[in-house]
Amino acid sequence: MGRFVARRLLQAIPVLIGATFLIFCLVFALPGDPIQALAGDKRADPNIAAMLREQYHLNKPLYMQYLHYMGGIFTGDLGETYTGRQVSEIVSERFPVTLQLALTAFGIEAVIGVLAGAMAALRKGKFLDNVVLISTLVLVSLPVFVLGSVLQLQLGVEWKLTPVAGVQDGWPTSYILPGIVLASTSMAYIARLMRTSLMEAVRADYVRTAVAKGLPQSRVIGFHAMRNSLIPVVTFLGMDLGALMGGAIITERVFNLPGIGQQLAQSVYLREQPVVVGLVTLLVLIYLVANLVVDVLYAVLDPRIRYA
Repeated sequence: MGRFVARRLLQAIPVLIGATFLIFCLVFALPGDPIQALAGDKRADPNIAAMLREQYHLNKPLYMQYLHYMGGIFTGDLGETYTGRQVSEIVSERFPVTLQLALTAFGIEAVIGVLAGAMAALRKGKFLDNVVLISTLVLVSLPVFVLGSVLQLQLGVEWKLTPVAGVQDGWPTSYILPGIVLASTSMAYIARLMRTSLMEAVRADYVRTAVAKGLPQSRVIGFHAMRNSLIPVVTFLGMDLGALMGGAIITERVFNLPGIGQQLAQSVYLREQPVVVGLVTLLVLIYLVANLVVDVLYAVLDPRIRYA
């Protein structure tokens, strides 16, 4: 296992370099002059503009800018905005909000999605199964901003059960409603995935053998069938953790949460390229770590899986 983890960590290095290079090229290839954007409608002073381009290496070729940026990444430096503020400071302020939102949504979709899918699989064709299928179809069909606005109006304004926006009330009060909205689509996918996987598992030979041996149904389902059925679900959850943090842009805008998603949207609009590249690089690292954790969990869930 240790050699496998070390090999995956080494494989993550070229993935990180390739992903950040593409992001860097796409962001810095956008038309317009970020130094001129600092001056607004007025024309930037040529001497000051030249000094700023020299300071932020904008007068060098793109590959030289990228090498300088990656040199900072491997030393823990995410760069500096054109106004002189460290990107790491922005991350330290915004990241806790997005992390709490993502973990709240992750817990909601994992618990409700797995339970709903398992109950639907064990009651195939019955009322509960139909309810799960219809409700998941509705959740997949609804856009996030529509669901968020409806729940804000109903639960926040009409019934006054949760805060409408902001994080003034802290966790979990301010994060439950946006967490449900953020988790809604993934929760529907997990429920359907768990339903299909468990239905296939209960028809497998090893489950029939366990039943023939006289094992209790709770042990057959809970220990044998559920354990193997969770493998595709864990794969989805591992990929979805990074998607929750990166895909929280709309949810954070709807609920006015000062997280990474809202900062990323503002930075794209204001052409703050170092912030965009730094935040996306952080999300790439989260994806890589999540994938590594998922691969390690495979061996825990299925003893048949071995890592050479």
